[in-house]
Amino acid sequence: MAGTLLIAYDGSADAKTALEFAAKTFAGREAVLVTVWEPLMAQMGVAEAFVGVTVSEDEEAVVAKGAQLVAESGAQLASKLGLKATARWESEGAQSVADTIDRLAEEVDAEIIVTGSRGLTGLHSLLVGSVSAKVLKHARRPVLVVPSAHLAEARAEAPASEGADA
Repeated sequence: MAGTLLIAYDGSADAKTALEFAAKTFAGREAVLVTVWEPLMAQMGVAEAFVGVTVSEDEEAVVAKGAQLVAESGAQLASKLGLKATARWESEGAQSVADTIDRLAEEVDAEIIVTGSRGLTGLHSLLVGSVSAKVLKHARRPVLVVPSAHLAEARAEAPASEGADA
């Protein structure tokens, strides 16, 4: 019997592209759509820049509710596309988003982790980081990274070069 997919889903166009590819490739499979949200202070940037700024439990609850809604809408889309999907949302807590995804993959005994890739390069990649690259590098399970539609198109138009980051 085929195993469960763990699909990292943040509601972005890139995540939807990965979800659509997974649904087409693994039709009829069990899938857990996971949205990993960062605490509000982490989303604001470097914590030291916000010394004295407090975030209320109500504000954190709003962020958590948003993550829940994103995960549930992703699971609904996955179900419409032919997967047997459930939603899961979780705070990264003390771990990184990539480590949280890896931990959840182990927890649900996922056969494969599916994630999208925006193809960020240069300073933007350095500042934002690449969750898909971190998952790919550190996961204990197989990982399928699906390039965003615009990235795949750009790669199709450009000649392949050895060692290219995009």
